[in-house]
Amino acid sequence: MMNPPYRSINPLVFVLIHGSWADTSFWDGISAELRQMRHNVHAVPYAGHDSDPNRQATHAMIVKSVVDYIVQRGLTDIVLVGHSFGGTVIQKTAEQIPERIKRLVFLNAFVLPDGQSLADQLPPAAVDTFTQLRKASTDDTISLPYALFRESFANLGSEEQAKWLFDRTPAEPAGPLFEKLGLKRFYSLQIPRSYVYLTEDNVFPQTDEYSFHPRMSARLGLYRLIKGTGDHMVTPRYEPGYVARLLYMGARD
Repeated sequence: MMNPPYRSINPLVFVLIHGSWADTSFWDGISAELRQMRHNVHAVPYAGHDSDPNRQATHAMIVKSVVDYIVQRGLTDIVLVGHSFGGTVIQKTAEQIPERIKRLVFLNAFVLPDGQSLADQLPPAAVDTFTQLRKASTDDTISLPYALFRESFANLGSEEQAKWLFDRTPAEPAGPLFEKLGLKRFYSLQIPRSYVYLTEDNVFPQTDEYSFHPRMSARLGLYRLIKGTGDHMVTPRYEPGYVARLLYMGARD
C-alpha cells in the first residue's frame, strides 16, 4: 500500500474523538503528525473525561460537548474521526450538525444500529465482565483489569509499552456504554464515510459475528475501507505517523 505524502496540498480540518478508557492525550502523537502534514487538528475533550469529574455523564452530554466545541469555534467542512466508543459519538454528532461535516472516519470504531447500545454489540461474556466491574465500583465506572487490557487492547505491544499505557488508563463512566441510542436520522444522512481498520485489534474476537470489520463497517452502506496492521491502543500511541497516514487516506478526496 502506498503512503500518502506527509504534507498535503489540500489541508483538512480533523476533529478527533477518542474512545473509552482514554482521554484527549490518546491523540497527541497522531495530532502532531497530522499537523506536520499541514492539517488543522482538534482533539476534543468531552463530558466525563479529561478534567471533567462528573462520572455520571450521559451519552447526550458527551455529544453536546463535541457539538458545542465545533460550533463555538466555527469549524466547518470537518473530517470527524471517532475511535472505538468514539464511533457512537460521531454518529450522534453527525445527526446534529451534518452541514459542518465533510466526511466521517471510523477508526476501529463502533457503528451502532438504531436502538441499540455499545454493550449490545459485545459478546455475552464481555457484557457480564463489564457488568460485574461496574457493580464493584463506587462511582458507576469500569476499570479494566490488566490482563484484559494486555490481551485485548495492547496485544502487539511489549510488556513495557502495555504497562506504561495501562498505568495511564482512566476508569470509564459506565452509563454511556449501556445507553440505547436512536440513530434513525444518522442512517438517512448522505455524509461520505470511511472505515480505517487495524487488523490485529483484539478487542473483539476475530470473527464475523463480533468484529469491527466487517460487522461494524458494513453498517455504513457505501464507504471507503482503509486497512492497516495494528492493535487498539499500542499502535496509535507508538506508531502515530503510520496511523495518521491511514486517517489521511480515509479522509482525502
